[in-house]
Formats: sequence, structure tokens, C-alpha cells
Amino acid sequence: MEKSASLPPAARLLGYAGLLPPIGCVAGIAAFPDQRALLLEAGFGYAALIYSFLGGLWWGQGVARGRATAGLFAVAVVPSLLAWGLMLLQRHGLSIATTLLALGTAILVSPLVDLRLARTGSGTRGWMALRLQLSTGLGLLTLALALR
Repeated sequence: MEKSASLPPAARLLGYAGLLPPIGCVAGIAAFPDQRALLLEAGFGYAALIYSFLGGLWWGQGVARGRATAGLFAVAVVPSLLAWGLMLLQRHGLSIATTLLALGTAILVSPLVDLRLARTGSGTRGWMALRLQLSTGLGLLTLALALR
């Protein structure tokens, strides 16, 4: 990606729109406490999906650069494997709150990979700022669900 290019407005708008599902889950629990279990599951599923998507972005950046290390590709598969593992653990008795805490924390830490990629010359102007905002938003909303 070229550093001189900036993110198009649609990327920002649709990125922020991606926070609507977890906002809806948090608000939904307050409005409809009898639907808490469903909303926690929906929030977990959405956060896991987006976290997996981030791994795909990292993988794509590695492929696009043509000189990425095996380490980048290994890190890029971690989000999907972690989300899948947490889902399995949840299905086998680990509480939804614990899996949401683990997933929310992983999402909050995920920009460290983007920072590393940015240091190596990849990234569009505005990318890191948006990634930090979206990861902070999704991470905190996921943690809020864990505490509901």
C-alpha cells in the first residue's frame, strides 16, 4: 500500500458502522434482560468474526508485499484459531464471560501487529488511527458484554 494515499471516507464510515452490532448487543441486554444469553452469544460471534477478519487483513498485507516472513503468516492465522478455540471451550463449559474477556483482550492487543506492519513500510495514511479506534471500540464493547 502506498503511504501517500489516505483512507477513503467510506472506509471510515463503514468501519465505524461495524461497531453497531456490539453496541446493539450491549444495549439489547439492558433493554431486554431476558435475551441476555442470546445477545452474549451474538456478541461473541460477531467479535470472533471480526477478529478473524483482522488475521485475513494481515495475511493479505503479507501476500501483497511479496517479502513477508513466515512469522507474519503464522501470526495472521492466530485470530481465527484463537476465536475457534474459545468457541470450543465455551461449548465445553467455559463461561461466556470468560471467553468474551479473552476475546476482548486479544482484540485490544491486535493493533500491535498493525504497528509492526506499519514500521516495515506498509499501510495507508490514516490506517493506524482507524485500526486503533475500531479495535479499542470493539475490544471495550466485548469486555462490556463479558461484564453484563
